Amino acid sequence: MNRREFITSAALAAPLMAQSANTAPSDRIRVAIIGMGGRGRDHMNFLARTPGVEVVAFCDPDRERLDEKASEWDKLGKPRPQLTQDLRRVLDDHSIDAVTIAACNHWHALGAIWACQAGKHVYVEKPVCHDAFEGSRMVAAARKYNRMVQGGTQRRSSTNMRAAVKALREGAIGDVYMARCIHFQQRDALPVRHAEPPPSTLDWNLWVGPGPMQPFNRNLVHYNWHWFWDFGNGELGNNGVHYIDVARWGLGKQLPVSISSSGGRYGYKDQGQTPNTQISTFRFDDGTELVAEIRGRYTNSEAGMKEGVIFYGSKGYMISDPAKDCQFRVYLGGNSEPEPVVDEAPGEDIQLAHFAHFFDAIRANNRDLLAADINETYLSTMFCLLGNISWRLGRSLAYDPAAHEFPSDQEANQMLKGAYRAPFKVPDQV
Repeated sequence: MNRREFITSAALAAPLMAQSANTAPSDRIRVAIIGMGGRGRDHMNFLARTPGVEVVAFCDPDRERLDEKASEWDKLGKPRPQLTQDLRRVLDDHSIDAVTIAACNHWHALGAIWACQAGKHVYVEKPVCHDAFEGSRMVAAARKYNRMVQGGTQRRSSTNMRAAVKALREGAIGDVYMARCIHFQQRDALPVRHAEPPPSTLDWNLWVGPGPMQPFNRNLVHYNWHWFWDFGNGELGNNGVHYIDVARWGLGKQLPVSISSSGGRYGYKDQGQTPNTQISTFRFDDGTELVAEIRGRYTNSEAGMKEGVIFYGSKGYMISDPAKDCQFRVYLGGNSEPEPVVDEAPGEDIQLAHFAHFFDAIRANNRDLLAADINETYLSTMFCLLGNISWRLGRSLAYDPAAHEFPSDQEANQMLKGAYRAPFKVPDQV
């Protein structure tokens, strides 16, 4: 079964040139990359290999990173994109059809909302939002402006993962009652850093954006912001969301009715704020459970994996292993050997396929062709947000998925929405 059949079941900070944004289906799609860190480099390399796509702009508040990635791009033998530190200059350019967002978590939602309002399609990395409110506004903007918006949960584009979900639906392990997500990756202590003036190459105001203004600290720039609540969502939101997305997909669930999360920042004392070890249990209204565990210190593996998902059912269990092309293994009864394993797509590049789905949907103006529509990745991101709220409050929480709130819990409800900083406020109405 081929992919189509499967998915059917300028100067820095200067204005970019404005041209027509109307792109015929046969024309090349003009794309800007927002956020030129490590993940931005990945976007750059994937887009360079994607037919029918022209990368025309790089955007990052750090001029040094812009120059670095532009030099790397030059080596690919392609025309140099325009460079800007301010994403608003990208959005002002009517010739740009789509943006890919690989910025810090706290910029994902507002960047996507502004892009939709500017008439651009959006590929946005996971977690797609930093808090629950802004995530709901992303979905609303995608629908209101009829834009294709896809989240960066790439396993939705895996042929093997799609086959695994199909097998679960067909009863391969009987009635599924629990999914367990694991991500074990050693994270070392952060060095002690003190406030200092930001580098001359960095627009600190733009980097902070909708987050709370604070002194520059090198522990934030350019990766370890993940471990600070003002900008990141910890490992649960960083990598855990990938496996939560697979688990939720396999279970066929949306949002939980109760959440309990425990753990800590074990093994060292440093300036980081998020847990390096965390177990979050999410319970659905029918009693089914999704359990997500991260471990950032020395640890054993589970089921031969240090990252992946295990589904448990009345007849046996299934393992989905991302390290092996997302192949799945089924163990029935008390058998210690799996049923015959079939690799549906050996060597498949799911990240490249994920971008292809995005551009297919743009050309066809068909949201059904998206492998990970924004609403799906938003729902999976919500598990990370809810788990972190439970952990930060130090108690279990009841949640009402219909009302999108914690019943009679004002303290928890206040954590569903950030305090945004002008002029980077997430709008109530998109």
